[in-house]
Amino acid sequence: MVLSLSSHNVIQYLYKAGLCSSEEGANTDSELPRTSQKNFNLLVTLPGNNKILVKQERFIDNDGEPQEFFNEWLFHQLLQQFPVLGNISVIASLVVHFDEEKSILVRHYLKEYFELASFYQKNAYFPKAIASAIGISLGALHRATFNRREYRDFMATAPQGQFRYQFYNPAQGIGSIGPEIFGNVPTDALKFYVLYQCYESLEAAIAELAYEWNPCCLTHNDLRLENILVHSRWERLDNCLVKLIDWEACSWGDPAFDLGTLVASYLTIWLENLVVDSTIELEESLLLAAIPLEHLQHSILALILGYLDTFPRILEHCCEFVQRVIQFAGLVLIHRIQEKINFEKSFDNSGILMLDFAKVLLTRPQESVLTVFGISELEIVKFFTNSAQLSHPKRENNLLRIYYEKTRLRGC
Repeated sequence: MVLSLSSHNVIQYLYKAGLCSSEEGANTDSELPRTSQKNFNLLVTLPGNNKILVKQERFIDNDGEPQEFFNEWLFHQLLQQFPVLGNISVIASLVVHFDEEKSILVRHYLKEYFELASFYQKNAYFPKAIASAIGISLGALHRATFNRREYRDFMATAPQGQFRYQFYNPAQGIGSIGPEIFGNVPTDALKFYVLYQCYESLEAAIAELAYEWNPCCLTHNDLRLENILVHSRWERLDNCLVKLIDWEACSWGDPAFDLGTLVASYLTIWLENLVVDSTIELEESLLLAAIPLEHLQHSILALILGYLDTFPRILEHCCEFVQRVIQFAGLVLIHRIQEKINFEKSFDNSGILMLDFAKVLLTRPQESVLTVFGISELEIVKFFTNSAQLSHPKRENNLLRIYYEKTRLRGC
């Protein structure tokens, strides 16, 4: 039977794992931090006010093997194997212990840092310096690993006894619907699936995004604001302003997805503060948000400018990079809606508005650049490339129409 951690047995576990002495264990307190949908977390305070975070996966697959913690441990091993990556302070590994059998991961807890999501929520203040630091740090990671085969091969390592044939492509739409959905999703939330399936242009845009997915560097793959830490003295520091944590989903991937996930996180702040009413049109509702998009645009723009200033070569590799960032942001918003339905069992008019906006990002990315960043694509990239590289070739849609094996939800 697999050990289930609790505040009562965590000290004993740490002692057996050699992570604390018997004397330390006798004086150690533990507490349960912010709850997680995927993991059971314990914040343990050792003598000297040193803190470590002990995490155990709640869910494992049918074979009883841990799924996500192995990736974070593999990332830790990558930094040990290639010290040049470990010099990128934003991604310095915090992991000190991994127990594959019990699916337990232990890492250092940064006392002087706080979650960016909490900072934004508490202060409703979005400094350009923080967003720029995130963009610069992410650009440094992508630039350092770009097209480096040795890093790609290392990240292809699979858990013992398993195989990893290819890296996961995150450019996926909502899967086909089966009868089981009626027992798992509230009746009101079924409207999301109906609306999603009504837009053939949306499905085509997602299919094209998946087709053009281009894994070329190490990506975090879950850059929510909760996974970004900001130093408590960020206003007085020139470096180490931010740290990226929770590398459980990291893999070899498309850099536009990481940046798109970040853009979606900022847009979510705006979209979750909309004034929603059935009598108000979408355009008017977007203008009446409690936190207007204009309050976020300077940070979103600082994010991508900091990124491109650090990693301008990505524009040579992908001339449509900025548009792909916008499309991935739309895709992430759609999956955030589905997550809310799955965990909160709710879907209301605000969700409909978010879906409508996500559709615009995916199907009309060039127009959406101006909406999201406040300036045009040409103005964004003019300092990093020449105008000739911005002439996007016209592409014919070479994708076949998708027919679902299972019944689609029409008119529910």
